[in-house]
This record gives sequence, C-alpha cells and structure tokens, in this order.
Amino acid sequence: MPPVPLEFEKPILELQKQLDDLVQKSTDQSVDVSGEVQAIREKIEVTRADTYRNLTAWHRVQIARHPARPYMLDYVRDCFSEFIEIHGDRHQGDDDAMPGGFANIGGQRVVVVGHQKGREIKENLKRNFGCAHPEGYRKALRLMRMAEKFRLPIVTLIDTPGAFPGVQSEERNIAEAIAFNLREMMTLKTPIIAIIIGEGGSGGALGIGVADRVLMLENAYYSVISPEGCAAILWKHRQHAPEAAEALKLTAVDLASHGIVDEVLPEPVGGAQYSPAETAATVKDAILRHLSALQSAKPETLLRERYAKFRKFGQMEEAIPA
Repeated sequence: MPPVPLEFEKPILELQKQLDDLVQKSTDQSVDVSGEVQAIREKIEVTRADTYRNLTAWHRVQIARHPARPYMLDYVRDCFSEFIEIHGDRHQGDDDAMPGGFANIGGQRVVVVGHQKGREIKENLKRNFGCAHPEGYRKALRLMRMAEKFRLPIVTLIDTPGAFPGVQSEERNIAEAIAFNLREMMTLKTPIIAIIIGEGGSGGALGIGVADRVLMLENAYYSVISPEGCAAILWKHRQHAPEAAEALKLTAVDLASHGIVDEVLPEPVGGAQYSPAETAATVKDAILRHLSALQSAKPETLLRERYAKFRKFGQMEEAIPA
C-alpha cells in the first residue's frame, strides 16, 4: 500500500484516482479509452515532476515527519547486520527513544546509535515520539566511549523533534546531558559519522551530532527550533510555520551551502517512504565511503579537523562605517 499522501500531494492522488476509475470503466464496459488513459498518465507525470521539483522548506518538513518514512531501526535492519543492542546508561536507566549497540556494515564492526520513533500509539509511547531523556544521551555517550576503547567507528542516526522537555527530564538534567555529549564527542579518538534521516530538532539532534562527517537525507531538516516553535515566538501563532521554515534555512540544500552538512543524500521521488530499500542502499553506500576515508586518518588529525569544522560555524562579518 502506498504511503498516505501529504496535503500538497493530493492533486497527484486525485489524478491517479481518475486514472483508476477510467481503467476500471474500460474493463467493466469493454470500452477503448486508451487515449484518455495516456493523457491522464502524462498529466500525472507532469504534475508529479512539478510538485517535487518545487518543494518548499515546509513541504520538506512535512516529508521528514511522514509516519511511513524509514526510522532508525529500519536503517539498522537494512544497512547493518549482527546488531546487538546495549541497554542502560549505568546511572538512571534505559531509554527506548535512543537505541544503540554494536553492528556490522560492509565487514566493518561499528557502534550505531540514534533516535527511534514509533508508528503506532503503543510504540510511540514506548519510544516517546523519538524525544530522548537524559539517560538516552548518557547511554549514547557510554556506547561511544566503548567504541573509542575498542577502536570502532561510530555511526549516529538523527531523527527527533527535540529532546524531551518534560519535568522529569529537567529533574534529571537534560541540558547537562546534551552539553556533556557535545564536549565529549569532540574529543573521541575514533571516526564519527552522523546522518540526519528525518527530523533534526534543536539540541536533541545535536546531542549525537558532533561528527567528522555530517550527512543529511534530501528531505530531512536540521534546525535550532521547530518551524512551529519559531512561528509561535516571532509571529505569535503556529499558522506561520511555513514562513518560519523558509526563514530558518533548515533544508539540506541550504545547510550544505553554508557548510553545516558535508553531503546531501538523494531520496526517491516523493521521499524515502516511497522506496525505503533504495534509500537504505544510498545511506549504506555513503557510510562505507566516508568510513573508508576517515579510517585512514590518524586520531590526532581527526580531532584537529573535527574541532576546526565546528569552530568555523557562525562566522560574522562587520561592515566598517564609511
């Protein structure tokens, strides 16, 4: 069954319905409508091409949030093998929103960790809608330190609207947990690859996003705040989220042009949800390519270049008054 269409995709769906009805009528009444069928098919292709060629930032945010989009454990299944999940942060407990463990990719043993959402209500409650608690970030760091100890590369898969902002999360010091990860990931003497596969929201994404290579799927987004949150602050209403999305420059193309991400990974027409297997193959190829390049570098070179990479963000220029 094809994914449920998004609002901006409905014109394509309506044309497809017309085509299906026409084909059914032809079958039932033995009427030759081949000319009409061909015309509608051509119109569908033109409409589809125009729709996906002119996606706005808000359209891409909607695609990134599509419930049929592949999630972290889908990529673990399709890109990796021999995955052994590790539980607990050795301080507070486990966090199902941030699974991670040891895995194999292309004959290379790695540590993989990331955000996991749920597709149904029960699973979403278990995964906390992909919003990790402090123990999730501490578990992630525990796994990364194990990777460093055993000289294994690290792969993180980012897909979260943000870290969990609840009272319990604040009581267990979510800000400190994320900040600690930022500092410690900068010093890990092993290659790190981060891939934004869906939503890349705020510090919740950055908490596992300090990496030697930051990759991003074409229809993912990465931002300091959600478009709705930005709209509520600047326009005092969430209805301005599409305008906020444009202003935030949160798309993969925008971020690549500013050097925030190192590579934009293409998706099938319409998004990863229309061909998860093709998207997984693209992600796997990118991981293997970048691992090959990073593993030839000495640890001190990795640390120096990683530090320089993040230090150059946010540069400002001041004009000298005439």
